[in-house]
Amino acid sequence: MIVVRTIDELKDTIAGACVTIGNFDGVHKGHQKLIAMAKTRAESLGLVSVVVTFDPHPLRVLRGGKTPPFITLTEQKLELISQYGPQVCLLLEFTREMAALSPEEFVRTYLVEGLNTKEVIVGYDYHLGKGRSGNYETLQELGRKYGFGVDRLDPVSIDDAVVSSTRIRDLVHAGKVWDAHTLLGRFYQVKGEVVHGMNRGGRLLGFPTANIKLVDELFPKGGVYAIWVEMDGKVHMGVANIGKNPTFGNEALSVEAHIIDFSGDIYGKDIRVHFVQRIRDERKFSGIDELKARIKVDTELGRKILSQPEAEIRLTKPAVAQKAS
Repeated sequence: MIVVRTIDELKDTIAGACVTIGNFDGVHKGHQKLIAMAKTRAESLGLVSVVVTFDPHPLRVLRGGKTPPFITLTEQKLELISQYGPQVCLLLEFTREMAALSPEEFVRTYLVEGLNTKEVIVGYDYHLGKGRSGNYETLQELGRKYGFGVDRLDPVSIDDAVVSSTRIRDLVHAGKVWDAHTLLGRFYQVKGEVVHGMNRGGRLLGFPTANIKLVDELFPKGGVYAIWVEMDGKVHMGVANIGKNPTFGNEALSVEAHIIDFSGDIYGKDIRVHFVQRIRDERKFSGIDELKARIKVDTELGRKILSQPEAEIRLTKPAVAQKAS
């Protein structure tokens, strides 16, 4: 997948495009179906498949800090989009100037003049232009004027409810990571650098832990989880504690991962933690001995959970981020 960040890089390079547009936060099963639909349509019509998305998320520009935590940061979003086969991703910088464009101004500048669009496919709830004034019907009118077709994907439902970024965010917040994985098509993950912590895991407890410097925005509810740890192209079983370590009186939020049956120096490494299933709430123990005994139980529960076929991990391959020539 070619990734470009300005429309000027693509002008006069595409003979005809099939485009889908959205924020794609989480790249969940609804988004996946939309991207796949655009790719299939492009192939059938001999067009270039293009995903148009935005950085930062429009809500961050329009609301400032008053936004929910996003499911995927831009780097991960691009990695995930690339998995579904579009040829080009146009990652536009969203600004207040862009937000002020009318639906027709946006369509003419980016879709018609920039991408030579012949087909547009959007989600059932898509809006565009100043004040979200444009919708599917607006796009149809503009398509008739500028000569492109417009199609819409109906809502994708799982367990009798529409798959949405909001629903997934609520599930992760509640610690229901297994339910969230059903909607995402993969386990919810965070990424970060292993940093020095309080040096208690291996020394005091006999269970060395990787303390992760938090970079993502959305974290599951505090507690202990069965996890996959992805590091150096390999995956390992593990258990993670999210919380404030009440036994030791900590106040700062931390994510500490114990990698099962692993030893080695991993300080400074970037790792991904894939949350599979919540094991228990975080709790305060009477002392180190009780905590050690519980960690041993948690580790065996994590091993058992991760050994089940349904807990098999699906890794995200890095996106091929090139510029158009």
